[in-house]
Amino acid sequence: MKIYVTHSSSFDYQNELYKPLRESDLNNQHQIFLPHEEQAEPVSSKILIQEIDIMLAEVSFPSTGQGIELGWADAFGTKVLFIHKKDHKYSSSIKIISDDIFEYNDSADLIGVLSGLLST
Repeated sequence: MKIYVTHSSSFDYQNELYKPLRESDLNNQHQIFLPHEEQAEPVSSKILIQEIDIMLAEVSFPSTGQGIELGWADAFGTKVLFIHKKDHKYSSSIKIISDDIFEYNDSADLIGVLSGLLST
């Protein structure tokens, strides 16, 4: 399964999102694209979003760029799963795109939640 991960730059996504994903079994089971991981060439997320199976959106912090990517995913009919840290408020407007909104406590819990969601 091809998964595109979108997030705000307002939190430590390298350590709290990218590192746990890369170190988990999910990394071996799926093709995970992390947009701010070092890339040899710039990638057009608009084109990439048309080719993925699932967009995983970490929405604990608001982000204009992420909103644009979510709009593209919605327009292309791409399945979107929303995740957010417990006690972080997310924008209620995301419910227009998907009701698949899941909460997690920490990196270990994040991987557990995602393992359950992506195994189905």
